[in-house]
Amino acid sequence: MSDKTNAPKKKIEAAPAPGGRGRGAASMSQVVGSMGSLKRVVKMYLKQFPVLTWVVAFCIIYNSIAAALPSVFLQKVIDVINRTIESGDWESAKIEIIAILIPLIAIYAGAAIVSILQTQLLAYMTQKFLDNLRTELFNKMQTLPLSYFDTHKHGDIMSHYTNDIDALRQLVSMAIPNILRCAVVVIAVFFIMIYYSLWMTLIMVVGIIAMIFVTGKVGAGSAKYFIRQQKAVAATEGYVQEIMNGQKVVKVFNHEGKVTEEFNKLNDSLAEDSGKANTYANILAPIIGNIGNIAYVLLAVVGGILIAFNAPNIALSGMPFGIDIMVPFLNMSKQFMGNINQLTMQMNAIVMAGAGAQRIFDLLDSEPETDDGYVTLVNANIAEDGTITEADHKTGHWAWKHPHKADGTITYTELKGDVLLDAVDFAYVPGKQVLFDVSVFAKPGQKVAFVGATGAGKTTITNLINRFYDIADGKIRYDGINVNKIKKKDLRRSLGLVLQETNLFTGTVMENIRYGKLDATDEECKEAAKLAGAADFIERLPEGYNTMLTNNGSNFSQGQRQLLAIARAAVADPPVMILDEATSSIDTRTEAIVQRGMDKLMEGRTVFVIAHRLSTVMNSDVIMVLDHGKIIERGSHEQLIAEKGTYYQLYTGAFELE
Repeated sequence: MSDKTNAPKKKIEAAPAPGGRGRGAASMSQVVGSMGSLKRVVKMYLKQFPVLTWVVAFCIIYNSIAAALPSVFLQKVIDVINRTIESGDWESAKIEIIAILIPLIAIYAGAAIVSILQTQLLAYMTQKFLDNLRTELFNKMQTLPLSYFDTHKHGDIMSHYTNDIDALRQLVSMAIPNILRCAVVVIAVFFIMIYYSLWMTLIMVVGIIAMIFVTGKVGAGSAKYFIRQQKAVAATEGYVQEIMNGQKVVKVFNHEGKVTEEFNKLNDSLAEDSGKANTYANILAPIIGNIGNIAYVLLAVVGGILIAFNAPNIALSGMPFGIDIMVPFLNMSKQFMGNINQLTMQMNAIVMAGAGAQRIFDLLDSEPETDDGYVTLVNANIAEDGTITEADHKTGHWAWKHPHKADGTITYTELKGDVLLDAVDFAYVPGKQVLFDVSVFAKPGQKVAFVGATGAGKTTITNLINRFYDIADGKIRYDGINVNKIKKKDLRRSLGLVLQETNLFTGTVMENIRYGKLDATDEECKEAAKLAGAADFIERLPEGYNTMLTNNGSNFSQGQRQLLAIARAAVADPPVMILDEATSSIDTRTEAIVQRGMDKLMEGRTVFVIAHRLSTVMNSDVIMVLDHGKIIERGSHEQLIAEKGTYYQLYTGAFELE
């Protein structure tokens, strides 16, 4: 064959420990990286809401300008009162003051309407954005290879959907709108202050420079520790989920003290990082606030001196500096500094969102599972002479549709379940090869068993048949077709898999069985349950097939859960079945029931069986004995017993499987 090698030799890099980090994990490059991630978030947001974003921005700007205007109107009212004190014409003054206040009332009425529009739009946009982001995360997760989930704690992955998403929620719903609002107020008030008094404004500029300097120094430390905090939260959540899943094991082995100790280390690390992050963040606001207070006092002193010495006012307005300027100016300075303080307080949300965004994009940017296959599985009509044609409806027959790139022709090969592994080598990570020159062939209807100690490579072989991992050297053929040419979803569609560790989903018994074939009828599901030997116990349940399962079917025994998993594989009706310790959790009596059903299920199918119980594999057509990734014996039960090798030692009890 021309394609002697099933896949090119690949360099497999060891993944870092999930959730792991050093004490100096949050370097300045990571801080910069998190800010780059924020830019991506903003671009995504603008892309989703190109029009509504500007509507909300207009609402925020309108409200911000409205918030900056009272001091201007206050100055005009004070000016009217000063002139009226000299003239004594209070009737005219009342009319003039009312005329000044009416526009302000109209502006505030408009601000009330705009505020309602802003809050409603912002609530909709925030939830829609997070909804789309969670959907994108989940869809991306479905494209990732199995190796990603083998090297990342599930709790750490879950943290993307909780803590990291929540950090972005605070950013888009609170931090960014507040930043825009405060920035507009600061700019508007700044130019109004210049209009009223240049000298007084220069004093404010000195305060601004001091604020920027402090914010830069304190903010860098805050960012570093907030990034650490986000990682520590993920590590802690991952550990908690792991211990919750294994709580029975913890208690059986009296391991409570040890897991508490491990949790305390993670929790203390989280507390330390959170404490430092919040220490930096919490000292920033008081410092900025007090700089504002100092500037306010200086302004009051300088303003008093200017008034006392009747100093000329250098301002764009040309108005003389007096009480009517000083009072609103001091109000504006408070407003100015208050909004600067508000801006600095958003740093916490910005940094946390940056860290969360970086972690989210790490997942979104992860390399998806590659699939260069072009051979697909189709419904087929098979004529008496063996001619195969593609059908657009269910026929009960399947075929591999194989487009040939060389000449553009299409051939069809009946799906039978002929599996061949030829001289396969494999390593999960470089330098740690786990399979050596493994060759296995299984003809349709044959039952092939793998026997060997834990870690011998039994499950690895079945993972390669499914293409959960790609081999380094050798070849794997399915019905004579190189599996690299077959689309993965079609390959896996033709395989049934029952694992030792069952995974059931929230839903009814019927729905869990139907998971193997989503368009299966109730009758097909019931037939599959009978075939697997699960019908008896299901029918004794209070609600039968409508009984609800929750928490991975914890209200069922391990054996019952395993029977449901077998029924789920049976309803798929695949030509190839892989049973990885499928009966290991079932008692001997139940195993006999299941075995009878499995014998029916295996008729005409290719079956790969992994088992520690040799009674399960005795009737196999061929038994492969593995040791450290190599096949050391192969043959039927009788042949291997006659050879009196490793299998004989295992069968007679001289050796025991680990």
